[in-house]
Amino acid sequence: MTATRSDHHVSLHGLSPNAVKVCQSLQQAGYQAYIVGGGVRDSLLEAKPKDFDVATDATPEQVRQVFRSSRIIGRRFKIVHVRFGREIIEVTTFRGSHQTGKPHNAVQSEQGLLLRDNVYGDLESDALRRDFTINALYYDPISETLIDFTHGLEDIKSRTLRIIGNASDRYREDPVRMLRAARFAAKLAFKLEPATAQPILSLGELLDHIPAARLFEEVLKLMLGGSATATYNSLREYNLLTHLFPGATPLINDSEFNQKMIELVCVNTDKRIRQGKRVTPAFIFAVFLWLPLQAEIKRLLAEGMKIGDARNAAVASVISQQLTRTSIPKRFTLPMRDIWYLQHVLATRPGKRCFGALEHQRFRAAYDFLLLREDAGEDFNGAGRWWTEFQFADEAHQQTMVEALNTQQTSNKPKRKPRRRKPKKDHSTHDNSPPPASD
Repeated sequence: MTATRSDHHVSLHGLSPNAVKVCQSLQQAGYQAYIVGGGVRDSLLEAKPKDFDVATDATPEQVRQVFRSSRIIGRRFKIVHVRFGREIIEVTTFRGSHQTGKPHNAVQSEQGLLLRDNVYGDLESDALRRDFTINALYYDPISETLIDFTHGLEDIKSRTLRIIGNASDRYREDPVRMLRAARFAAKLAFKLEPATAQPILSLGELLDHIPAARLFEEVLKLMLGGSATATYNSLREYNLLTHLFPGATPLINDSEFNQKMIELVCVNTDKRIRQGKRVTPAFIFAVFLWLPLQAEIKRLLAEGMKIGDARNAAVASVISQQLTRTSIPKRFTLPMRDIWYLQHVLATRPGKRCFGALEHQRFRAAYDFLLLREDAGEDFNGAGRWWTEFQFADEAHQQTMVEALNTQQTSNKPKRKPRRRKPKKDHSTHDNSPPPASD
């Protein structure tokens, strides 16, 4: 189906001028070129598009010849990044069915996962290779026409998320599509079409074959897209969370505190993103992994390990386990460790060490973590309020607060009972016993 300007409300004003320029340059060079995917979808939903992709019949090498400021990337799918200052327009060549491709261009694993897929096709075959109908809409910014092979326009109007083709086969080709289904449904407030939703519950284990580095990137999209709360609920509904956080998922329902803590990090993350504030992945992973961390510390203490050694061993063990599912770069694992280690200092407020904690580069994140734990139901005897006041007080008042804290902690210490002295033994060599009676 081709829709003219009068049949759709995609506006050029909402599109990236650089994406339009890419289409124009490719068309002038004799190629087809369309804006496709999220940029078109979000325009139709009257949301502000953020990412703009272009699809073309030009090969990556041909695109590279048209744009000097571009480079070819990717092994599984070759794509071209065309750079305009800080903005990058992603250009992909129309893809065809991997079943018709040459063996060296299309490779699948035993589970059906596509390992390499550089099979080129035409516009219609490219549309049928995309994941969901709402992402398979092509817009020509030059003629202002919209091309729809999969009834995606109808699904946008009915707010339905529908996979293209047989759902089980498409999920086996790329299991990450299950995560994308959960994310799009949550982010756009769409309902998952039954045939799209049903196979997810039985195919989730396919995610265990996805490289950990790719799953880490997917976690960031799931949690930092502005709809973490809805996405988290969707992941739990379809039993996908356990494949991302295998250590934390079984513990979430163990207590009201565990549930509340995870819910709060999602709510707070969405709130910060709406306010334009920064959210570090280190904080999100610190919260999710806090549950298995505490369980592991408790287990090690029960085995007789000292508290300090138990904490260190538990941190190493929990991070190591998580890395088998999502590879977390060191720039996030190191801050995560600091957030955890500072919790004891912030909760106990050990006198003069409070000044050092305040100067720590991870103080703010650790402080936010402490507040989140308090909001979830933990009681630290007013530590959260104390640190809120302490960090904004002048030096004299901070000193007064620490002195008052020392006095309070000293008075609260239980008094030791005086030790009873045992009578001294006589170690004299003389015998002081009375002489025996005479006969």
